[in-house]
Amino acid sequence: MQADDMESSMESPNLEFEYGDTDTLTAELSELYSYTEEPEFALNRDYFEEDFKNHAKGRRWTELSVEEQRTYMMRLLDALEVTDRDKRLKVARAILYLAQGVFDECDTEVDVLHWSRHNVFLLYDMGIFTALLELLSMEMDNSQACSSAVRKPAISLADSTELRVLLSIMYLMVRRSEFRPKTTDRSSPLYNGEPFALLLFTMVTKFCSMNAPHFPMKKVLLLLWKTILFTLGGFEELQEMKVRGRERLNLPPLPEDSIKVVRAMRAASPPASAMELIEQQQQQKRGRRSRRPLVKQDSLDTYNERDPFKNDDARDEEDDPEDTDSGIEGEVDPLERDAIIQPPPPPPPLRPPTDRINFPKGLPWAPKVREKDIEQFLETSRNKFIGFTLGNDTETLVGLPRPIHESVKTLKQHKYVSIAEVQIKKEEELQQCPMTLGEEDIEETPAEILYLGMLPNLSQYVIALLKLLLAAAPTSKAKTDSINILADVLPEEMPITVLQSMKLGIDVNRHKEIIVKAISALLLLLLKHFKLNHIYQFEIVSQHLVFANCIPLILKFFNQNIMSYISAKNSICVLDFPHCVVHEMPELTAESLEAGDTNQFCWRNLFSCINLLRILNKLTKWKHSRTMMLVVFKSAPILKRALKVKQAMMQLYVLKLLKIQTKYLGRQWRKSNMKTMSAIYQKVRHRLNDDWAYGNDIDARPWDFQAEECALRESIEKFNSRRYDRNKNWDFTPVDNCLQSVLGQRVELPEDFHYSYEMWLEREVFSQPIQWEGLLQNP
Repeated sequence: MQADDMESSMESPNLEFEYGDTDTLTAELSELYSYTEEPEFALNRDYFEEDFKNHAKGRRWTELSVEEQRTYMMRLLDALEVTDRDKRLKVARAILYLAQGVFDECDTEVDVLHWSRHNVFLLYDMGIFTALLELLSMEMDNSQACSSAVRKPAISLADSTELRVLLSIMYLMVRRSEFRPKTTDRSSPLYNGEPFALLLFTMVTKFCSMNAPHFPMKKVLLLLWKTILFTLGGFEELQEMKVRGRERLNLPPLPEDSIKVVRAMRAASPPASAMELIEQQQQQKRGRRSRRPLVKQDSLDTYNERDPFKNDDARDEEDDPEDTDSGIEGEVDPLERDAIIQPPPPPPPLRPPTDRINFPKGLPWAPKVREKDIEQFLETSRNKFIGFTLGNDTETLVGLPRPIHESVKTLKQHKYVSIAEVQIKKEEELQQCPMTLGEEDIEETPAEILYLGMLPNLSQYVIALLKLLLAAAPTSKAKTDSINILADVLPEEMPITVLQSMKLGIDVNRHKEIIVKAISALLLLLLKHFKLNHIYQFEIVSQHLVFANCIPLILKFFNQNIMSYISAKNSICVLDFPHCVVHEMPELTAESLEAGDTNQFCWRNLFSCINLLRILNKLTKWKHSRTMMLVVFKSAPILKRALKVKQAMMQLYVLKLLKIQTKYLGRQWRKSNMKTMSAIYQKVRHRLNDDWAYGNDIDARPWDFQAEECALRESIEKFNSRRYDRNKNWDFTPVDNCLQSVLGQRVELPEDFHYSYEMWLEREVFSQPIQWEGLLQNP
């Protein structure tokens, strides 16, 4: 295995991957269907054509006018309301064929996508989505299907036919609607007055509680992710919302656009593994030149050797003899030592840039300082020079030497106040003065509406998603009591030939990868939107994730050969939709199945890895107790192995996770990982007075996980109680002191009171002596 790791490290290429909300449209449409569902495409077409030929009198769908198409769709909508399940299913299949793009009348994949979009918008306008919501709710509550699925020893594709058809139509409608102009209404469809996403969350929890094992979970999760992406917005919209939010709060603008910065980053060569170092030493002893590719590295080698933001041509023209690296990772040569201390040289002038960002002195990020950091710096300085402190005063500099004045000036220049800090401060004021500050004006954003709906069952939703993530993780071992997530991929008749077994094996692996992709993207979107909406909404979701063991689960996910996971070929291109319905199907052979696609990496797997790393960063950032969990679970070697993937964004989030725990890993670890330390200095944002690399304050910060989390929990509960508790039992509730109105109130008494009130009067009133003297005494 070590030899394999060495090979993959030596040969790993730069991955031309662009991170975004979604993959290409064709890739995401193909992921909706399992390969075992392929025969159903023809079934959908047959049901449509059987009904359509009576209506169109020999004409094709693509030849009808829009009004004629609307008339036919209205007829289908009426037919959806019949009581006969089989007839309803046939109509639903005909609607699915329309949403799929009437592929039998198309010659190319582009035509299929065009007609799919056209038909989806017509279906929306005819109100079919609302009818599908009703049918989906009805299928969810179908107790007969649930009880028969629970009793079955083996559940297959046939058990979820109706649900799969309905979810497929809804997914196509939501996915294609992302291309609508931004001016259109993006509010979530409601079911019984609640967001549609809550209905899907209920399906997830019902499935995980084993009450409905036949639910097609992959389709549910994909639809849930796309619904939240459509209604709340993606990463670029989040960035715009953040900019607008800062403007509303009169905060200075963001120092840079993080999406553009990350896209402009370049990947770095990974640090050497132990096997590579041994190999290199042996070759040096034999007098041969090392074949290790780390001879000419980007930025994980020497901090100051190269500017990673130079263009490729400039890099190729240079040939710096100092690039050669002859020492092992534990040795720090003078060049490397100087590189860490000195700032990097300014980058040479580039050719006229198109969308280039100006980085300060070759660094990608502008440094940031928190108000708290300035307060701590001044407190330390005052203690040292004048012997007393002034609390949170950051203005008074009397008695401090000139260099401290300069330091404070520099810190204030880079001070960054986040929206979260403003929200926390406002919440504290509202808690302290509930009467004078009055009711808070809460904006009804899509995120606010979703949070309000999720709040009562938030813990169940989070646990269910993590259970599914665990079941789909490639490192998980199959257990008898684990959730069966393969209900919507296994055929009724199990494979009998080797070829069928290979095809099913690829399908099962692909199915699990898609589930991981959907859950990781969904969780990340929820965390980001809730954080922007209100910090305590983000904190409660984060805390539920931490208490449900999300941190060790993600580390377990990465504790595998990550290069082989990212380059996995679990796809059969000729069976992907819409390719399989437009082109003639070639005969499948073992060779064609093993070949997979021609891409150097699997987009969805790299996307999932980056999402999980981002979630881990969000859970641990500024949380000392959770950072210590990373240390306790020995995450450093797992994360360091993930640096083998030469993709800039993934490396950035790995380095961030390594940075926050570096001070706790000990001097020897830092000494042995100087190249990784250099990469952190170069790629991760600088916090000006953060001594992350030296660990000077370790003794002063004992690890008290419980106290930190309990204090956070208390703040969250106060926030939820103040904002969402409609039955507030406050001390400030006005008291009615009027005897007449109090005695005149009608009090609802329990039924049994009428039978026992005489005994109660005897015991509590008549038999008790009256202490008249007590009335005369002062209370």
